Amino acid sequence: MTTEFTAETIYDLPAADLVQEDRVAGRMYTDPALFDEEQSKIFESTWVWVAHESELPKAGSFKSTFVGKHPVIITKDRKGNINTLINRCRHRGASVCEKPKGEVNGFTCPYHAWSYALDGKLRGIPYPDGYEGVMEKSEMSLKKLRTESYGGMIFATYKDDIESLEDFLGDVKPWIDLFFKQGAGYPVKVLGKHRFKFNGNWKIQLENTTDGYHFPIVHRSWMASVDEETANMMEFMTDEKCITHDLGNGHSVMQMVPAHSDLDKVDPDEPLQARFNHVVAELREQGVDEAQIRRLILAMHGTGFNLNLFPNVSMSISFLRVLRPLNVGQTEIEHVALGPDGPENITGPVNRERLRIHEHFQGPFGFGTPDDSEGWDRVQRGSQASPEMPIMVNRGMAREVTSEEGWTTSHVTDETGLRAAYRQWKKMMSDD
Repeated sequence: MTTEFTAETIYDLPAADLVQEDRVAGRMYTDPALFDEEQSKIFESTWVWVAHESELPKAGSFKSTFVGKHPVIITKDRKGNINTLINRCRHRGASVCEKPKGEVNGFTCPYHAWSYALDGKLRGIPYPDGYEGVMEKSEMSLKKLRTESYGGMIFATYKDDIESLEDFLGDVKPWIDLFFKQGAGYPVKVLGKHRFKFNGNWKIQLENTTDGYHFPIVHRSWMASVDEETANMMEFMTDEKCITHDLGNGHSVMQMVPAHSDLDKVDPDEPLQARFNHVVAELREQGVDEAQIRRLILAMHGTGFNLNLFPNVSMSISFLRVLRPLNVGQTEIEHVALGPDGPENITGPVNRERLRIHEHFQGPFGFGTPDDSEGWDRVQRGSQASPEMPIMVNRGMAREVTSEEGWTTSHVTDETGLRAAYRQWKKMMSDD
């Protein structure tokens, strides 16, 4: 049963009551206390994506990032293990690393030079005689988070007693496998990334990835800027084959180009886009066989779907989009470009073209990201007007069906993915 939120009661309601099946309260975007509660009950209580394995190619490789509001370092140690370490010296709390990535033998605090190994163990203290009989060095390692990976995607969690990563991902796993087929037989690697901030709550972006309803409206300028073949590929608004699935645990997938969901099963008669003729010519000059050329070119745009993983990462057609909540009204987004990791004479021309495609839509001067960001900013500004007024997520409720896999499914323009995310939010924010 749907109840109305009121200005008199909206701040008296517990968090879980702010989510109903067809709507959520605008307070969810604007309440600082609620934001703090989310950091504890969601970002410190579930699996959070932190890195792709290609970012840690060898022993000593590291990447700095965040789990919720907490700075962490992802490392590959000498045994090949991946570690997620809290970026906080055990002595007086200073950060031990300020670089975004690199290769090191360990980490040394700049304040008092306590030094740590790649697995976080405390290995050195200047003038250690002052600690004799006071402290055991073995008990002062950097705090380490539980870390697991699937399909090259690395996740960390503060909770040692929650389900395994594979159980948390559940029905998402085969979609991750499909997503990385865009390597065209090669592993996939990170080509580059850029970060930006928008003035809005993190959930506004979480909603966006499997919201097909906005695409032809917000991205009109992008549609007008590309060739006809690419524009036609994204004409999914009235195609009944284009659908969204609720995959459980807040995850969802939106199939915009179903024929490219599995790149190994693309119609063998589908022509290659003429816009890539120059790449085809360069690959032929390198002696690449025609079957491999076709595979590489068909994967140029990535896969035909957006995969949303609750709470912080989406695998969006050909790139990763990572969100980091900064405060109740500001979010940082990182766009991560991907491409095949193979011989330079083969993957070099392909990856240069993939970067140009990425820049054209996702880049800071692209046609997609600025338009999305404007929409997100406007939602935040509007929601401040009356935080009791609902945000509607009811599109397509009456036409949802259950797929043969058991997934709640509806049209690609319906809000099935949004409802999936908010059901998980409600579950995690419940006091019990």
